[in-house]
Amino acid sequence: MRIAIDGMGGDNAPQEIVKGCVEAARIIDDDIYIVGMEDAVRRELKTYRSVPGNIKIVNATQVITGEDAPVKAVRSKKDSSLVKAISLVREGMCDAVISAGNTGALMAGSLFILGRIKGIERPAIGTVYPQADGTPTFLVDAGANAECKPSHLVQFATMGSIYMEKVLRVENPSVGLVNIGTEEHKGTAVLKETYKLLKDSSLNFCGNVEARDIPYHPADVFVCDGFTGNNILKLTEGLAQRYFGLLYDMFQQNLITKMSAVGVMNQLRELKSLMDYSEYGAAPLLGIKGVVLKMHGSSKSNAVRNAIIKGRTYVEENVVDIISRNVDQYEKNASDESKIGADADKKEE
Repeated sequence: MRIAIDGMGGDNAPQEIVKGCVEAARIIDDDIYIVGMEDAVRRELKTYRSVPGNIKIVNATQVITGEDAPVKAVRSKKDSSLVKAISLVREGMCDAVISAGNTGALMAGSLFILGRIKGIERPAIGTVYPQADGTPTFLVDAGANAECKPSHLVQFATMGSIYMEKVLRVENPSVGLVNIGTEEHKGTAVLKETYKLLKDSSLNFCGNVEARDIPYHPADVFVCDGFTGNNILKLTEGLAQRYFGLLYDMFQQNLITKMSAVGVMNQLRELKSLMDYSEYGAAPLLGIKGVVLKMHGSSKSNAVRNAIIKGRTYVEENVVDIISRNVDQYEKNASDESKIGADADKKEE
């Protein structure tokens, strides 16, 4: 397997990106292609006594930053690390691409260069949402689409359900629509229409879900636009870090006396592991005709390492093909149900 990494993407590139690639290369035999400014990448590699032979460098003379307008950047910076990394997948030189860079540019570049799966209007970022009980839930969209139509949200629900069932092995996953209330009439016009479509679909729709209930696992798949999803993730991350800090301060001040020091620290480490995005690697960009994975913008080496190692399963499990085949099947089922409903209406008339 060959994996392309955007070596210049993210807040900590190229140092942490290169470090994570080296760490991963020492664990797996697959070739890892670091795409970026060659001098900068080699400078980082020289800080290691030995560099694994499965590390490859692909030179790129440009960088797409977080401040760049996504579409314009992808079109004007053809020799950027992000564009060249995606192109390696299109050309068949790599099986997957991973980036911690500009999310909008990654989306635009993936659409322009790889294209989207037939039947999918908007690709979306799906990510595992940590649950305290250790069971997986899936949030989609996590930041790719700030504004969505009802049809987009239904497709997100479909892809999320397929991913949960086929990859995370959750049978008949339930789908919840993130809203400001659980009642059917709550929310914007888009959410009200989405509710109706999901209710009439073949998906296991369980209704609206309020954000405060998400940590209690009310559904297996949480569906929302990318603006909402990204804010949910960042708020969760911020709260987790804040509470870990408070608990640690209480421990330092001897305010926690009922548990031993070792016990407290073990509990904190377990909680941190559950809530730490870096433990889950990268999030798949669902709906693209190729394996594209998005890392957190502030990813450090452990997140990069995990993204590479865990991202391999997306290729091995043929996730793109599974979604493509199953989206067709879901659409066929929905079409059949609509036809049956229409025939029934005609008979009544």
